[in-house]
Amino acid sequence: MRKWKQCIALLLVCLLAFQGGSVTFAASTAEITIYLDGEELESDVAPYIVPKVNVTMVPLRVISEGIGASVKWNQASKTVRIQGFGNDLSLTQGKSTAIVNGKTVQLSANVTNTKNRVMVPIRFVSEHLGLIVKWNQSAKTIHLTSTNLWPTDPEIPVVPGEPEDSDMRGAWISTINGDWPKSGSMNNVEKQKSDFIQELDKLESMGINAVFVQLRGAADAIYPSTLVPWNKVLTGTQGVDPGYDPVSFMIEEVHKRGMEFHAWFNPFRANTTADISKNAANHVVNVHPDWIVTAKNQMYINPGIPDARQHIIDAIMEVVNRYDIDGVHLDDYFYPSNVTFNDAAAFKAYNYNNYTDINDWRVDNINRFVQSLGEQIQAVKPGVEYGISPFGVWRNIADDPTGSNTKAGVTAYDDMHADVRTWIQKEWIDYVAPQIYWSMSLQAARYDILVDWWVDEVSGTDVDLYIGHSPYKLGTSEAGWHTANEIINQLKYNEQYEEVDGDIYFSAQYLTKNPLGLIGLLQNYYGK
Repeated sequence: MRKWKQCIALLLVCLLAFQGGSVTFAASTAEITIYLDGEELESDVAPYIVPKVNVTMVPLRVISEGIGASVKWNQASKTVRIQGFGNDLSLTQGKSTAIVNGKTVQLSANVTNTKNRVMVPIRFVSEHLGLIVKWNQSAKTIHLTSTNLWPTDPEIPVVPGEPEDSDMRGAWISTINGDWPKSGSMNNVEKQKSDFIQELDKLESMGINAVFVQLRGAADAIYPSTLVPWNKVLTGTQGVDPGYDPVSFMIEEVHKRGMEFHAWFNPFRANTTADISKNAANHVVNVHPDWIVTAKNQMYINPGIPDARQHIIDAIMEVVNRYDIDGVHLDDYFYPSNVTFNDAAAFKAYNYNNYTDINDWRVDNINRFVQSLGEQIQAVKPGVEYGISPFGVWRNIADDPTGSNTKAGVTAYDDMHADVRTWIQKEWIDYVAPQIYWSMSLQAARYDILVDWWVDEVSGTDVDLYIGHSPYKLGTSEAGWHTANEIINQLKYNEQYEEVDGDIYFSAQYLTKNPLGLIGLLQNYYGK
């Protein structure tokens, strides 16, 4: 293993002089120190930060074959090619893209030649060699941690991670986005059952120990309810009884495997379109049109109306009282983002605390809902876990000095009016599962920066922290998702924090489809 680490160190920071002119950057001149697994790496050309994009560039040299990687420089094309460690990377001087395993990937800074040294973005190269990168702004240090995913010596086995057996390893099962019921199973009870069993078996085989099944997608249900109609995904028509109770069946199958069943609810979404012609007579858009706000061709239950909030709580409590569930789970459907939400009349009618800013009133509405639901669950079944999966960025540091060092276009607090910090501090919830659906290469919202921030938020509280992951992005063009090792690197990064109590993946179908070989990596990581 020492030989492998030496290989990485040489590959990252040693130099080879190339012919050709050098490029000068007006970059940060503060001295930057790089450490690999705690050992300082030395270089005769100092790393520097490219201004505006805030990317650290380091020198790269060719090392001989046999050490564990093949690194070749093509003088004619000004391209460096790195082969090994499970990846094939090509970076060309002056270009803002790289080729990774045959796919074009956007870089956050161009490859350059400085003082006859080829300079590359350290985070991009490091993470494609299985390293976790952490930047310390105040100390101007970069700490690289090897994840041991690709050992040099073939006789040395891959070292699996060591997550606790009791840690959450969950998967969301969406009834709206195709996880279940599967295509072709409408009105076919036996196929719906067999599809669910097969999905469970696949998830269990890769180490998943909990499922978060979407019972309420748009003010409807996949169980017999006295308050909301049957979901149309079961029969093709909203309000039609499928002839069995899917939730009773699911819970039995989940529990016989020793897995947990968490009931997932979209609280305030009422309809995925503005067309209500196919909604059942007892759907909320027909029974209480005065509760409904239409925005961007979708319909929402107005959180500002107290009776509307209580109706949603009653629908959730129907499940809590009837079924042997392990948890109640809410996603981030509170107020919609990037829309005009016409709730001025409700603000005037129900502004009991005399807020002058409608946004403060909206935050209070969601806080009241979250607190009240938790109290009612606790009163009936205190053993049922209650948690929420908010958008991964609470607030950007530009809007709040205590927010994360991110530049997200949407935030949980400012756009969805989800004051997650208050929920955590007052311990209204048992866990929080932020949807950190970005890689460790995306500068606007880096995974590691956000995990650090959420860890600080739950520290010193009794609120557990589960991290929401996005295997659905694997194979897409977004930065960092051209290798399934991105997910494993994220899991390895979490290991440093005792506050991180597990992970949840969106969603089941993107696990079982085995994107970029993820199943084998997860099985190895979880020791399956």
